[in-house]
Amino acid sequence: MATTSMPWTEEMVEAAGSKLHILKSGTGQPLLILHDETGHPGWLRYHAALAQHYTLYMPLHPGCGQSERLDWVMNIRDLACWYLDALDELGLGQVPVIGGSLGGWLAAEMATMCPQQFKRLVLVGAMGVRPPVGEIFDMFLVVSRAYLHASFADPASTAEYQQLYGVDPTPEQTETWELARELASLVGWRPYMHDPALPHVLRRVRKLPTLIVWGRQDAIVPVSAGEAYHQAIPGSRLVVLDHCGHRPEIEQADEFVRVVREFLQD
Repeated sequence: MATTSMPWTEEMVEAAGSKLHILKSGTGQPLLILHDETGHPGWLRYHAALAQHYTLYMPLHPGCGQSERLDWVMNIRDLACWYLDALDELGLGQVPVIGGSLGGWLAAEMATMCPQQFKRLVLVGAMGVRPPVGEIFDMFLVVSRAYLHASFADPASTAEYQQLYGVDPTPEQTETWELARELASLVGWRPYMHDPALPHVLRRVRKLPTLIVWGRQDAIVPVSAGEAYHQAIPGSRLVVLDHCGHRPEIEQADEFVRVVREFLQD
């Protein structure tokens, strides 16, 4: 377990034949949060705000943190299948889910396979759909810190960016980034960070309330991909935040929390 000074507790659980590292915090109904291709970022303002109303379940994907790596997982659909089995064993029932970037792609894939698993779906700058205009940024052409910098429209004016990434990373932080990047390369290398079949099966999500949140200045996954998700999921809602890059939960945290809480409470 984490120390009492930590805002979350940590658990190692057996799920779907593997060891899964889960962070938990808050009170209320469960809310699943799936991290992106840089790993769990630490405790953020938006976590704290949502934890006042929900119990956050924040698993670290296989191969990240202390979660066991799955040698048989070769693509995002393999990972989605494993996660659905793991969620069955965790016994969370029908749960709302927030997925950012790679985590959003993962959530979308799971939702197409088993829409009844989720109560509501929130996709934040999600990979997975090829942008009709522009391209998904190649994260493997730069080091992690440069990729994170490119994820913000105005990193210098984003206080939480400065706290998280404004100083030289510790060895532990660097390891977190590299383990997550390794998983991302495994499941999203070819075709790069999208699934050509996904837009054709997203209609299965039409009965699942879906919110799509994007930064208008997203330089990692162009906003045209958000529009493509919106068009492919009947009844979905698209919110595009101005003066915002790929991490709206950090760069526009207050507005992000307002929009997400309003959606979850509908």
